[in-house]
Amino acid sequence: MSIRILLVDDQALVRAGFGMVLSAQTDMEVVGEAADGAQAIAALARTPADVVVMDIRMPVMDGVEATRRICAEPGGPRVLALTTFDTDEDAFAALQAGASGFLLKNAPPEELLSAIRVVAAGESVVAPRVTRAMLDRFAAQLTLPGRADERLASLTDREREVLELVAAGLSNTEIAAQLHVAESTVKVHFGRILTKLELRDRVQVVVFAYEIGLVRPAS
Repeated sequence: MSIRILLVDDQALVRAGFGMVLSAQTDMEVVGEAADGAQAIAALARTPADVVVMDIRMPVMDGVEATRRICAEPGGPRVLALTTFDTDEDAFAALQAGASGFLLKNAPPEELLSAIRVVAAGESVVAPRVTRAMLDRFAAQLTLPGRADERLASLTDREREVLELVAAGLSNTEIAAQLHVAESTVKVHFGRILTKLELRDRVQVVVFAYEIGLVRPAS
């Protein structure tokens, strides 16, 4: 079954270039295009998609706001944000809004294809350590005060422990070694964490942990 993709960029030539690359893949189908966030939301109302390749900086409605609205809908598509710089504050804002990762706009075609497949499979394309680095970088500017979240109470002690380690940027393999359990056990715990906290992937877990004050920026 093909991955249905919506391309969102205010430059027609960029959409055309991406469209040519994606349409050549046997497992991908470009189901629509949009020149801004508002058009993207309207397009999704007409034609469902699995992944939205979203430019961040656009007129009318930018990619961050569009991402926030799209990801707020239950069962909606995943968003892969496009940015010019990997330390861009807007790239972090897109992750905070719910994007499953970001990619540089000048990345090679094979990286774009790989990122779309990873996001479509339910994973993130930004390593948790990179997300933590972005959080640390923009903490003072974004001012995200810790806030209570009643969903934490639903976690077992072990699940909370895994949550803290994931938020610290550890991989499943590293967590398994630290807790002296099988990696498959860590995956089970992490799956339950995602379900209980109503989050989609590791990137959202890191952002969530930062927002509630479970982890703090590195000094």
